[in-house]
Amino acid sequence: MKNETFLKNFYLLPFSGETRSKPFITAFFFLIYVVGVLINSSIITVICLEVQLHKPMYLFFCNLSIVDIFYTSVTNPKLLHMLLSGNHVVSYAQCYTQLYFFLSVTAAEEILLFVMAYDRYVAICNPLHYHQILSFRNCSLITIGIWTLAFLNSVMFVTSALNMSSCHSNVIHQFFCDPKSLTKTTCRASQLFIIVNVVEFLILAFIPLMCTFISYFQIFSVISKMKTIESRKKSFSTCSSHITIITIYYGAGLVGYFIPLYSEVLDIIFNTIFTNIIPMINPIIYSLQNSNIQFALLRVVRGMCFLEKLSRPVSS
Repeated sequence: MKNETFLKNFYLLPFSGETRSKPFITAFFFLIYVVGVLINSSIITVICLEVQLHKPMYLFFCNLSIVDIFYTSVTNPKLLHMLLSGNHVVSYAQCYTQLYFFLSVTAAEEILLFVMAYDRYVAICNPLHYHQILSFRNCSLITIGIWTLAFLNSVMFVTSALNMSSCHSNVIHQFFCDPKSLTKTTCRASQLFIIVNVVEFLILAFIPLMCTFISYFQIFSVISKMKTIESRKKSFSTCSSHITIITIYYGAGLVGYFIPLYSEVLDIIFNTIFTNIIPMINPIIYSLQNSNIQFALLRVVRGMCFLEKLSRPVSS
């Protein structure tokens, strides 16, 4: 007879041995959350307000900022509530709802990073047909497709996860309900869960990453054939920020994959980087390496300061 039970609640236990440091941990995550949301919201606002940034490249970057806001919003509010209230109980429905949205934004980011690589491929390797291939209609369809595929993937993953038997401890040593931690509470993986995992890895991780490598291989081959150094630098500068983000994202993902199942501290550190640090630094990387965004940000800030001066009453 198998020791299988139905769990009604999970008990999230992050930073269990750091009771004295909880005020510092709370302030740390609150600060990262606020800064990340503000930076990404500023980028979205600037891209929407500046007409010159109404291009496919910036539309996809705007979507990346939206994904990054969701990344932190899926995990941090609940974590801050737990740290402030001391209530670490999470219902079965809440846990899997959090898992659903976390998987959705993860899938959306993976597909989006490939689409952004394809955008750079078309811009450099096929510039004459750029506006035809990446027209407003096509970009809108691509954006809808990204989010549709991301949400459908989450439905499949969560449905297959719900069919697994739960028989181990309901204590999760993590600050949110992530797939790796939930797997530890199950007796065995169902056949559907294994199939969904393999399909998800191929469609959302391996294939987009390979297509990204192929795109940049073509891009670098075209750049190397350019006659002037100036044109090479200009072409490479449009790709450098995206290459940096891909390297950080997949590098962190690779490190997380090789973390042993029993290493809970390393898991928490990795998830903190993945769900908080990376979403915060993505817009910073793009802003530092993209002069158009820098100038647009300066114009918006100057415009706000000018309006503030006009609104001040004139002293008699």
